[in-house]
Amino acid sequence: MKVAIDVDLCQGHGRCYEIAPEVFTDDDRGRGELLMVEIPADLQEKVRQAANTCPERAITLSE
Repeated sequence: MKVAIDVDLCQGHGRCYEIAPEVFTDDDRGRGELLMVEIPADLQEKVRQAANTCPERAITLSE
């Protein structure tokens, strides 16, 4: 699985890095930023949950 963040949509609610801090962090404006793009199997469920709870739907997943 791969993950991406649309920086134009992200408003910095922080749910992604609260749910999956191994994959997401915040930038200097408080908006989501990726620590990795290729997601290992053991973190995929957390990343799905982060994507599903993003209010702006700024996180996209692909196989």
